Amino acid sequence: MRHNLCRHLPALVAGCLAISLAACSTSDQEGEYVERPVEELYNTAVDAALGGNFRTAAPLFDEVERQHPYSVWATQAQLMAAYSLYQSNQYDEAINALDRFTQLNPGHASVDYVYYLKGLCYYEQIVDVGRDQKLTRNALETFQELVKRFPGGAYARDARLKIDLTLNHLAGKEMAIGRYYQSRNRHLAAINRFRTVVQQYDTTEQVPEALHRLAESYLALGLDKEASKVAAVLGHNYPGSEWYRDSYGLLTSEHPVSGPEEDKGLFGLGLWVF
Repeated sequence: MRHNLCRHLPALVAGCLAISLAACSTSDQEGEYVERPVEELYNTAVDAALGGNFRTAAPLFDEVERQHPYSVWATQAQLMAAYSLYQSNQYDEAINALDRFTQLNPGHASVDYVYYLKGLCYYEQIVDVGRDQKLTRNALETFQELVKRFPGGAYARDARLKIDLTLNHLAGKEMAIGRYYQSRNRHLAAINRFRTVVQQYDTTEQVPEALHRLAESYLALGLDKEASKVAAVLGHNYPGSEWYRDSYGLLTSEHPVSGPEEDKGLFGLGLWVF
């Protein structure tokens, strides 16, 4: 989903869109380079962006900075060029432009927006858990940096929501690999993946299933005591979960699951060491 131009651009840049600039007309021959007034260049670029022609707008904003690097419009043009690249799905180019912006303007009032837009560039490329999750990790790191640097900023709330979603996605990747190993009776490898979910992604919705799968793998290896302990953790933290009911059903009367009350001391809420 594309983000509305005026709604999501920083106030400084959005304000520039509302300014009526004096436009100049030229009769340049096609392909001929002619230096143009900054107002004309910027106006043309803004018109293209507002018309949804972002692939046309991006190089025009670049031209503003190239021809008039010391004008008051140069910095805004840098940011608008990056935004136009993002809107035209040229994510790598947008990320490079955003990194350049922060290097040249580290104290700019819109740096929080730059981090947010960079995070979106990664976030909107996230693929299903069957494929490499490098972009998911990049999105997570960018949004985390945004929240760390600007915890009360305008984009922090949405960044936190996307952090939760990226964490859940990464946990889902670990679960998919773990289930693959488990289906091939490679239970030690599966256990490592499920433990990663429980220990590193403990706030995600993947945790109850990860605990259940751990119990399954421990039982498959004949480690009944470990399976019972994991089921106790699952029962204490997610007592109404279908995964707990499934884990309980796995264990025979010879190896009963320890009740939540019995194991509070060792397997209390939020304690994932077993």
